[in-house]
Amino acid sequence: MKLRNVLAGILLGGALAITGIVAPLPGNHEVAQAKWSQSRADHVISVGKRYLGTPYKFGSPSSTTRTFDCSSFVQRVYKVAVNKSLPRTSRAQATVGQTVSKSNLKKGDLIFFKASPTTKSKRITHVAIYAGNNKLLHTYGKPGVTFSTFKGTSWEKRVVTAKRVL
Repeated sequence: MKLRNVLAGILLGGALAITGIVAPLPGNHEVAQAKWSQSRADHVISVGKRYLGTPYKFGSPSSTTRTFDCSSFVQRVYKVAVNKSLPRTSRAQATVGQTVSKSNLKKGDLIFFKASPTTKSKRITHVAIYAGNNKLLHTYGKPGVTFSTFKGTSWEKRVVTAKRVL
């Protein structure tokens, strides 16, 4: 197989397009793709950690890193870590990516929440990054950018949806 065809296949997400026919690359490409995604997710969390303790301010503009609200934090982290442009608000961010269930969360997934565990409304009011190991990386109120426990807490009871954007 010519190198040009292999490179074209890599650029097309791991599939070779030869005169309209798409075929998977031979070998362990699926394993390599999984490691690549894990690497990106790890980098997202690493970049997010740089901002631990940064104060929360509702409506904080995207242009600053002195303060964040939940969606400007997620927007900044994804742009810096993986050059992924996300919309500005949590509700708009919830329209991007592939929907995943709580039981299939992976590091780097975005989780969207409603205001209260008891409200019937599904109106999204908050977004966090799933950091793995039952932790959320996000910002709110007094702690600012922080890690929070997810399962068995109010956060888990408030989930509206989750999205995979990596």
